[in-house]
Amino acid sequence: MKLLLTNDDGIHAKGIYALCKELEQYHDITMVAPNDQRSATSHSITIAESLIVKEERLQGLKSKAYSVSGTPADCVRIGLNQLVDQKVDMVISGTNIGYNMGTDILYSGTVSAAVEATLCGIPAIAISTDQDAELEVYDIAAKYVAEIIEKAMGNKIEDDIVLNVNVPAIEQKDIKGMKVCKIGKMQYKPFFKETESSDMSRRYNLEGERIVDHIDESDSYYVNKGYVTITPLHYDLTNFQILKNVSTWF
Repeated sequence: MKLLLTNDDGIHAKGIYALCKELEQYHDITMVAPNDQRSATSHSITIAESLIVKEERLQGLKSKAYSVSGTPADCVRIGLNQLVDQKVDMVISGTNIGYNMGTDILYSGTVSAAVEATLCGIPAIAISTDQDAELEVYDIAAKYVAEIIEKAMGNKIEDDIVLNVNVPAIEQKDIKGMKVCKIGKMQYKPFFKETESSDMSRRYNLEGERIVDHIDESDSYYVNKGYVTITPLHYDLTNFQILKNVSTWF
Protein backbone atom coordinates (compact mmCIF):
# COMPACT_ATOMS: atom_id res chain seq x y z
CA MET A 1 0.00 0.00 0.00
CA LYS A 2 0.97 3.63 -0.46
CA LEU A 3 1.22 5.42 2.90
CA LEU A 4 1.84 9.07 3.76
CA LEU A 5 3.59 9.58 7.12
CA THR A 6 3.44 12.82 9.08
CA ASN A 7 3.57 14.11 12.66
CA ASP A 8 3.66 17.29 14.74
CA ASP A 9 7.00 16.74 16.48
CA GLY A 10 9.06 17.44 13.38
CA ILE A 11 10.72 15.35 10.70
CA HIS A 12 13.69 14.43 12.92
CA ALA A 13 11.55 13.10 15.80
CA LYS A 14 12.25 9.58 17.03
CA GLY A 15 8.59 8.55 16.76
CA ILE A 16 8.19 9.10 13.02
CA TYR A 17 11.62 7.56 12.36
CA ALA A 18 10.62 4.34 14.14
CA LEU A 19 7.31 4.26 12.25
CA CYS A 20 8.98 4.67 8.87
CA LYS A 21 11.65 2.07 9.65
CA GLU A 22 8.98 -0.52 10.50
CA LEU A 23 6.38 0.29 7.84
CA GLU A 24 8.72 0.66 4.87
CA GLN A 25 9.39 -3.07 5.15
CA TYR A 26 5.85 -3.71 3.95
CA HIS A 27 4.59 -0.54 2.27
CA ASP A 28 5.58 2.27 -0.09
CA ILE A 29 6.21 5.25 2.21
CA THR A 30 6.49 8.99 1.67
CA MET A 31 7.22 11.08 4.75
CA VAL A 32 6.02 14.70 4.84
CA ALA A 33 6.48 16.34 8.23
CA PRO A 34 7.07 19.78 9.77
CA ASN A 35 10.63 21.09 9.74
CA ASP A 36 10.34 21.86 13.44
CA GLN A 37 8.24 21.18 16.52
CA ARG A 38 4.54 21.96 15.87
CA SER A 39 2.80 20.39 18.86
CA ALA A 40 -0.61 21.73 19.97
CA THR A 41 -1.21 23.47 16.65
CA SER A 42 -4.53 21.63 16.31
CA HIS A 43 -5.97 21.98 12.78
CA SER A 44 -4.35 25.30 11.85
CA ILE A 45 -3.16 25.84 8.27
CA THR A 46 -0.80 28.38 6.74
CA ILE A 47 -2.54 31.03 4.65
CA ALA A 48 -0.51 34.27 4.60
CA GLU A 49 2.95 32.79 4.01
CA SER A 50 4.54 30.48 1.47
CA LEU A 51 5.28 26.90 2.48
CA ILE A 52 8.94 25.94 2.09
CA VAL A 53 9.44 22.27 1.17
CA LYS A 54 12.82 20.59 1.35
CA GLU A 55 13.74 17.01 0.48
CA GLU A 56 15.52 15.37 3.40
CA ARG A 57 17.95 12.46 3.67
CA LEU A 58 17.34 10.49 6.85
CA GLN A 59 20.12 8.03 7.60
CA GLY A 60 18.93 4.42 7.77
CA LEU A 61 15.68 5.04 5.89
CA LYS A 62 15.05 4.32 2.23
CA SER A 63 11.75 6.21 1.93
CA LYS A 64 11.42 9.67 0.43
CA ALA A 65 11.14 12.39 3.07
CA TYR A 66 10.21 16.06 2.88
CA SER A 67 10.22 18.77 5.53
CA VAL A 68 7.61 21.54 5.39
CA SER A 69 7.70 24.96 7.03
CA GLY A 70 4.12 24.61 8.19
CA THR A 71 1.67 22.77 10.38
CA PRO A 72 0.81 19.06 10.40
CA ALA A 73 -2.39 19.78 8.45
CA ASP A 74 -0.30 21.72 5.91
CA CYS A 75 1.93 18.66 5.54
CA VAL A 76 -0.99 16.41 4.67
CA ARG A 77 -2.50 18.91 2.25
CA ILE A 78 0.70 19.64 0.33
CA GLY A 79 1.81 16.03 0.53
CA LEU A 80 -1.35 14.77 -1.14
CA ASN A 81 -1.56 17.67 -3.60
CA GLN A 82 2.05 18.14 -4.67
CA LEU A 83 4.54 15.61 -3.31
CA VAL A 84 2.98 12.17 -3.84
CA ASP A 85 2.23 11.39 -7.46
CA GLN A 86 0.01 8.36 -6.85
CA LYS A 87 -3.06 7.47 -4.83
CA VAL A 88 -2.42 7.31 -1.09
CA ASP A 89 -4.23 4.47 0.66
CA MET A 90 -3.82 5.72 4.22
CA VAL A 91 -2.21 8.55 6.20
CA ILE A 92 -0.32 7.70 9.40
CA SER A 93 0.38 10.49 11.90
CA GLY A 94 2.84 10.03 14.77
CA THR A 95 4.17 8.45 16.79
CA ASN A 96 3.54 11.47 18.96
CA ILE A 97 5.73 12.30 21.94
CA GLY A 98 2.95 12.48 24.53
CA TYR A 99 -0.43 10.79 24.77
CA ASN A 100 -3.34 12.15 22.76
CA MET A 101 -6.26 10.98 24.85
CA GLY A 102 -9.58 12.40 25.93
CA THR A 103 -10.34 16.03 25.23
CA ASP A 104 -6.62 16.61 24.60
CA ILE A 105 -7.20 15.50 21.00
CA LEU A 106 -8.78 18.90 20.29
CA TYR A 107 -5.35 20.56 20.65
CA SER A 108 -3.37 17.82 18.94
CA GLY A 109 -1.55 18.49 15.69
CA THR A 110 -1.03 14.74 15.38
CA VAL A 111 -4.75 13.98 15.44
CA SER A 112 -5.61 16.99 13.28
CA ALA A 113 -3.22 15.83 10.56
CA ALA A 114 -5.11 12.53 10.50
CA VAL A 115 -8.45 14.36 10.40
CA GLU A 116 -7.20 16.44 7.47
CA ALA A 117 -6.56 13.20 5.58
CA THR A 118 -10.18 12.14 6.05
CA LEU A 119 -11.34 15.54 4.77
CA CYS A 120 -9.42 14.58 1.62
CA GLY A 121 -11.17 11.21 1.48
CA ILE A 122 -8.35 9.07 2.90
CA PRO A 123 -8.59 6.99 6.11
CA ALA A 124 -5.98 7.71 8.76
CA ILE A 125 -4.35 6.55 11.96
CA ALA A 126 -3.00 8.86 14.67
CA ILE A 127 -0.68 7.22 17.17
CA SER A 128 0.84 8.48 20.43
CA THR A 129 2.68 7.33 23.50
CA ASP A 130 3.88 8.88 26.74
CA GLN A 131 6.23 11.86 26.57
CA ASP A 132 8.68 10.08 28.88
CA ALA A 133 8.76 6.89 26.79
CA GLU A 134 12.07 5.11 26.22
CA LEU A 135 13.27 4.70 22.64
CA GLU A 136 12.18 1.06 22.40
CA VAL A 137 8.55 2.06 23.09
CA TYR A 138 8.44 3.78 19.69
CA ASP A 139 9.55 0.53 18.06
CA ILE A 140 6.77 -1.31 19.92
CA ALA A 141 4.23 1.31 18.85
CA ALA A 142 5.31 0.97 15.22
CA LYS A 143 4.69 -2.78 15.28
CA TYR A 144 1.17 -2.21 16.62
CA VAL A 145 0.53 0.33 13.87
CA ALA A 146 1.57 -2.22 11.24
CA GLU A 147 -0.98 -4.66 12.68
CA ILE A 148 -3.72 -2.03 12.93
CA ILE A 149 -3.18 -0.97 9.32
CA GLU A 150 -3.68 -4.55 8.12
CA LYS A 151 -6.82 -5.05 10.20
CA ALA A 152 -8.31 -1.68 9.20
CA MET A 153 -7.71 -2.10 5.48
CA GLY A 154 -8.74 -5.76 5.61
CA ASN A 155 -12.05 -4.69 7.10
CA LYS A 156 -12.44 -1.89 4.52
CA ILE A 157 -12.22 1.09 6.84
CA GLU A 158 -14.31 4.02 5.60
CA ASP A 159 -12.41 6.95 4.12
CA ASP A 160 -13.76 9.42 6.70
CA ILE A 161 -12.53 7.57 9.80
CA VAL A 162 -9.53 8.29 12.00
CA LEU A 163 -8.31 5.58 14.36
CA ASN A 164 -6.73 7.33 17.34
CA VAL A 165 -4.22 4.95 18.94
CA ASN A 166 -2.39 5.30 22.26
CA VAL A 167 0.34 2.87 23.30
CA PRO A 168 1.30 2.58 26.98
CA ALA A 169 4.96 3.27 27.71
CA ILE A 170 5.74 -0.17 29.07
CA GLU A 171 7.61 -3.24 27.89
CA GLN A 172 5.89 -5.26 25.17
CA LYS A 173 5.56 -8.32 27.42
CA ASP A 174 3.50 -6.22 29.83
CA ILE A 175 0.99 -4.96 27.25
CA LYS A 176 -2.29 -6.80 27.83
CA GLY A 177 -3.74 -6.35 24.36
CA MET A 178 -5.81 -3.83 22.42
CA LYS A 179 -9.09 -2.18 23.42
CA VAL A 180 -11.47 -0.25 21.20
CA CYS A 181 -12.96 2.44 23.43
CA LYS A 182 -14.33 5.96 23.78
CA ILE A 183 -12.28 9.03 24.61
CA GLY A 184 -12.05 10.05 28.24
CA LYS A 185 -11.34 13.39 29.83
CA MET A 186 -7.85 14.87 29.89
CA GLN A 187 -7.48 18.55 30.48
CA TYR A 188 -4.90 21.05 31.66
CA LYS A 189 -5.34 23.47 34.49
CA PRO A 190 -3.47 26.38 32.93
CA PHE A 191 -1.89 29.29 34.62
CA PHE A 192 0.30 32.04 33.28
CA LYS A 193 3.56 33.07 34.89
CA GLU A 194 4.62 36.65 34.36
CA THR A 195 8.28 37.21 33.53
CA GLU A 196 10.37 40.31 33.27
CA SER A 197 10.18 42.33 30.08
CA SER A 198 12.61 44.96 28.83
CA ASP A 199 9.85 47.20 27.49
CA MET A 200 6.46 48.35 28.73
CA SER A 201 4.66 45.18 27.63
CA ARG A 202 3.74 42.25 29.83
CA ARG A 203 5.22 38.82 29.12
CA TYR A 204 3.52 35.60 30.19
CA ASN A 205 4.59 31.96 29.88
CA LEU A 206 1.99 29.22 29.87
CA GLU A 207 2.43 26.60 32.54
CA GLY A 208 -0.03 24.13 33.96
CA GLU A 209 -1.02 20.83 35.45
CA ARG A 210 -2.41 17.88 33.51
CA ILE A 211 -5.67 16.57 34.95
CA VAL A 212 -6.72 13.09 33.86
CA ASP A 213 -10.13 11.64 34.67
CA HIS A 214 -9.88 7.87 34.19
CA ILE A 215 -13.52 7.41 33.15
CA ASP A 216 -14.48 3.73 33.06
CA GLU A 217 -13.82 2.06 29.69
CA SER A 218 -12.21 5.20 28.23
CA ASP A 219 -8.82 5.55 26.53
CA SER A 220 -6.97 6.84 29.60
CA TYR A 221 -8.62 4.14 31.74
CA TYR A 222 -7.34 1.32 29.54
CA VAL A 223 -3.90 2.82 28.85
CA ASN A 224 -3.46 3.11 32.61
CA LYS A 225 -4.21 -0.62 32.84
CA GLY A 226 -1.66 -1.54 30.17
CA TYR A 227 -3.74 -1.75 26.98
CA VAL A 228 -3.19 -0.23 23.55
CA THR A 229 -6.32 1.83 22.91
CA ILE A 230 -8.07 2.47 19.60
CA THR A 231 -10.78 5.13 19.32
CA PRO A 232 -12.61 5.78 16.03
CA LEU A 233 -12.96 9.53 15.41
CA HIS A 234 -14.94 11.58 12.90
CA TYR A 235 -14.82 15.23 11.89
CA ASP A 236 -18.59 15.68 12.37
CA LEU A 237 -18.76 17.22 15.85
CA THR A 238 -22.55 17.42 15.93
CA ASN A 239 -24.04 16.46 19.29
CA PHE A 240 -26.90 14.31 18.00
CA GLN A 241 -28.18 13.62 21.51
CA ILE A 242 -29.43 17.18 21.91
CA LEU A 243 -29.97 18.14 18.26
CA LYS A 244 -33.75 17.82 18.39
CA ASN A 245 -33.96 19.48 21.79
CA VAL A 246 -31.98 22.55 20.66
CA SER A 247 -34.16 22.83 17.55
CA THR A 248 -37.16 23.45 19.81
CA TRP A 249 -35.43 26.53 21.26
CA PHE A 250 -35.76 28.31 17.92
